[in-house]
Parts: sequence; structure tokens; C-alpha cells
Amino acid sequence: MIRIHPSPTADTRTCDFAHVTKRTLYASSQQHIADVRKALRLFEDLLARAAQTHDPDKLTDLDSFHADFVTGFTQHDWWDRHRRLNRHHLTEPDGVPDDVNLIDVLDFIADCVMAGMARSGSVYPLKLPPDLLERAFQHTVALLTRAVVVERENGTAPELCASAERTRSAPRSTARSMPPD
Repeated sequence: MIRIHPSPTADTRTCDFAHVTKRTLYASSQQHIADVRKALRLFEDLLARAAQTHDPDKLTDLDSFHADFVTGFTQHDWWDRHRRLNRHHLTEPDGVPDDVNLIDVLDFIADCVMAGMARSGSVYPLKLPPDLLERAFQHTVALLTRAVVVERENGTAPELCASAERTRSAPRSTARSMPPD
């Protein structure tokens, strides 16, 4: 889970922007940057997991992989299982998971580029359907949204911008780094 706190003063769509001080805008911007870094760390972790779990059945089921391989994949029992077990075979209908996401797309790109460059020195043209890319985008948005918990102070709803300006002061530890009002 990614835990963040309300920050209604960081965006003109969520507050009375005419009453936001420079100090508050600075603090809100620092918070937003930290929140985005948390989200990107989640993606970093998901990419690391994809890297760690890429094609394990090529090693754990080597006998079946080899049996298909030596036939030029005219026999394809292993290959059929492989596409369903691994999320990145996005050019094959049964290789696209229902919840395909942009991590899967990056895994697909890495797989194809690294295989092409290592095996032949070039990469064959890669193309994915626009609807698959849009689904991957939307599923990634949903994945991140599910991972975020907005923690409200004392279990209350976030304050509105104008009242937050009047009642909240800058934390002492960051006050020196903030610009003057």
C-alpha cells in the first residue's frame, strides 16, 4: 500500500487558489513530489518482480521446452502453456492477460528487443493493437489507484483549501527551506 495524505492546496481544481500562500504551495508541491516518487517506486518494484519472474518455465520445464524447440515448434504443448503462464506474450491472443498492464508491455518490449539483439543483431518490427495499449494503460491506472490509501488526519476528511490556509502552519523542520510568503 502507498500511504499519502490529503493535499487539496496543490491544485487549482481543488481549492480557492487565490488564497494559497507561496509557503503552502511549496509545502504542497513537496508533498506531491514525494507522493509521485512513492508511485514510481511501486512501478519500479513491479518491474523488478517482472524481471525476477521472466520465463521461469524455460528452466523449470526444460525437457518440455526442448521437446518443442527441436521440432521448430511444430509440436507446441510447452509453448501453449508458456504463453498462458507468462504475461508478456502480447502478440498472441492467449498470451494477453485479462488485466494486462504497462508492466506487461515493458516486459514484452524487453523480451523482444533483448532476444532480437542477442540472436540476430536486430529487432523485428514490434506492434501492439491500440486497444490493447489502452486497456494496459487503464489497468495500470486502476492498479495504482487500488494501491493508494489517503490517510486523513485524525480520521477526518481533508480540509478545504481556505480553512487549511487559516488553521495549518508549516512544520518547523521544513520552514527554513520554504520560500517566504
